[in-house]
Amino acid sequence: MATTVLSSKGQVIIPSPIRTAHQWEPGQRFEAIDTGDGVLLKPATPFPGTDITEVASCLHYKGPAKTVSEMNEAVARGARESSRDRC
Repeated sequence: MATTVLSSKGQVIIPSPIRTAHQWEPGQRFEAIDTGDGVLLKPATPFPGTDITEVASCLHYKGPAKTVSEMNEAVARGARESSRDRC
C-alpha cells in the first residue's frame, strides 16, 4: 500500500503507480468526497450533467411533430447506412 504526506499547504501527492494506472496527468481535476472515515478523490467530469429538456431545447426543429414509427424508421435507416459505411 502506498502512503503519502499532507503538506503545510494542504497538498497531497498521489503516488506515481496510482497516477499511471489511472492515466492521470498534471491538471487532472478531482471531486473530494468526505466519506466519514476518509476522503475519496474521484476524477471530475469535464462537463456538468444535463437532462433531456436541456439538450432538446437547443434543437430548433420547426416542422410538424414526427410519429414514433417515423422516428423508428429514421433510426433504422441510419443504422443501415452506418453499417454500409463500415464495409
